[in-house]
Amino acid sequence: MEKYDIKILLALYESLKGRKDFFKFLAQNGYPELAAFSNAVRGDIDAMLWLFKNKYEWLAILSNAIDGEAEAREWIRKNTHEVNFYFALACKKEEVATKWLAEHNLNVFLMMAKEIDIVLDTQMKENLSWYTYKFGQ
Repeated sequence: MEKYDIKILLALYESLKGRKDFFKFLAQNGYPELAAFSNAVRGDIDAMLWLFKNKYEWLAILSNAIDGEAEAREWIRKNTHEVNFYFALACKKEEVATKWLAEHNLNVFLMMAKEIDIVLDTQMKENLSWYTYKFGQ
């Protein structure tokens, strides 16, 4: 993701925060892969499939790496720029990763990692809530 312009990464950050206007901007202005990634991080299976079908499998795998999948993390480490690897780790508050991103002045990745951590934490709490229990199953 290090090749994207900072303005585009900031739009991705806003999309990750749930801003539909920024999601729409990405989707309609040449960055549908980042819009799909934004949704994939939130667990959208259709977005993941779109990434694989449209030759952005690395973003789908990055989403899995963010979720902590060991094989995905290893693939990201071996096959993409190191920024992506440390970004995935930082999304889970791994200190070595946040330190590395800070030392390299990659503040936008730190911001996105913090937002993704919030998203994932919220998802986990919602999935554990008894309010989401499906009766009759």
